[in-house]
Amino acid sequence: MRRDLDITLLRAFVAIVETGSVTGAARLLNRTQAAVSLQLKRLEDLLEQPLFDRVHKRLILASAGEQLLGKAQRLIAMNDDIWGQMTTPSFQGEVKLGVPVDLISTYIPQILRRFNQAWPRAQVTLVCRNSVELLQDLDAGDVDITLTTDMTSDGHCETLRWDKLVWVGAAAGDAHLREPLPISIGGKTCRFRPVALQALRDIGRSWQVILAVSNQEAVSATIASGSCIGISLRDCIPDMLEALPRDVGLPELPDFAINLWLPKAEVSPIADELARHIRAEFAARYALGGDVTQLPTSRRTPKRAAAMVQGASAVRRAVVR
Repeated sequence: MRRDLDITLLRAFVAIVETGSVTGAARLLNRTQAAVSLQLKRLEDLLEQPLFDRVHKRLILASAGEQLLGKAQRLIAMNDDIWGQMTTPSFQGEVKLGVPVDLISTYIPQILRRFNQAWPRAQVTLVCRNSVELLQDLDAGDVDITLTTDMTSDGHCETLRWDKLVWVGAAAGDAHLREPLPISIGGKTCRFRPVALQALRDIGRSWQVILAVSNQEAVSATIASGSCIGISLRDCIPDMLEALPRDVGLPELPDFAINLWLPKAEVSPIADELARHIRAEFAARYALGGDVTQLPTSRRTPKRAAAMVQGASAVRRAVVR
C-alpha cells in the first residue's frame, strides 16, 4: 500500500521543533493547540513510530524525529519552492529594508528565512544604519520599510516590542570598576548614546569614550576585549558579551521601543508582505497571541492583497552604509 506524506503534518512537526512546544507551533501556524496535537498524532500514526519523547510535559525529539527533521524541512522547502514558481512565475520585485545594526543578528535571519520560504524569488536589500538615518532614508524613498529603536512609539509607526537598554561587558570583566569609566558606544546620531551619557552625568560618574562608531562588530569586539563596557538592548546582547549586574554602581537605563515604519504614501505589495512577516516573527517570538498569519497590515487594500497572492521573487543581499 502506497502512502503519501501530508505537507501539513510535516509543517506541524517542524513548527513544534522550532518553537519547542505544541503551544508555540499553534501560534506560528494559526491553529489551535488541539489541532496541532492531532496533526502530530496523525503523522506518528502514519509513520508507525513516536517522533517525540514526552519527558515531564516537555517534548524531546526521539530518534525517529531526529531522522525525519532534516528531510521534512527539505520537503517543505521544495513544496514551497514549487508553489512559488508555479503561482508566481513572472513577478520580479525588490524591497529595501532598513535595520539598525544592533537588531540584525537577533531578528533578521529568521525573518528573511521565512520570507524567502514564502516568496523564494523576491529580492530583499538590507540597508544597515542607525535609526535617525533610516527614518531619513524612508522619507527620501531610499528604503521601502524600516525598523527603528526609539524611546517613544509616536508617529505613524507600529511598536513591535519594548526592550530594556542595559550595560554590557566582557564575561568576568572589570572595566566597569575603572575611573574614568571606559565605554564603547555608537556614533553621535545613535539614539542610545545621549541616554547613556546623560545617565552617567546624573550620578556624577566620569567616563572616557574608547570607541564611538556605528559598527556593531567593532563595538562588540572592543567590549569583549575587556577594555571597556557598552550598552545594548537586553534581547540583542551579542553572544560574546553579558549584561552587567544592577548592583555595580551603574545607572539604570530606560526601555526602548522597536518600531516598524512604512511610508506615509503608497506602500508596495511586496513591502506590505514583508511587514506582515516581520510582525509575525515578533508575535511568535514573544507569544503575543492572536493570528500571526493574518496580523493587521496598516495599509492593506483588496488590490494590494490580490497583488501579493500573485507572488514575489528572491535573491538577498545586504548594503551597509
